[in-house]
Amino acid sequence: MSDRIEKQVELNAPIEKVWQALTDHEAFGAWFRVKLDAPFAAGETSTGHITYPGYEHLKWQAHVVKVEKPHAFAFTWHPYAVDPDHDYSAEQPTLVEFTLKPHQSGTLLTVVESGFDGVPEKRRDEAMRSNEGGWEEQMKNIKAYVDR
Repeated sequence: MSDRIEKQVELNAPIEKVWQALTDHEAFGAWFRVKLDAPFAAGETSTGHITYPGYEHLKWQAHVVKVEKPHAFAFTWHPYAVDPDHDYSAEQPTLVEFTLKPHQSGTLLTVVESGFDGVPEKRRDEAMRSNEGGWEEQMKNIKAYVDR
């Protein structure tokens, strides 16, 4: 089994605009469909609530590990943590890394989520499948957001 998901998207927007969409908590929330409580800060935990239809009952929690303007943003989280009655805090989180590179007339955005081998076996496959499709959708969402 692969331990990682990797997605790329070419965006018709300058790197500064893509950086803002990724790291401004309100902009991130608009395309990712989450209402965040505060700005992202390296070393801090980001909290909020999912706004994606059908998942509004879920809380958002991610630990920001890297904010290196304008090329790298990363956080850890618990993938596919969709059971509001389950405590995921004892599980090893996955690492989500966004990298931005100038590309032709815009920006090449890459997202890598790694560490699925650390997810408990009983939910690993489901978490990987769900996040594979989720990142596919999120790449479309950020493209629509920055290309508008």
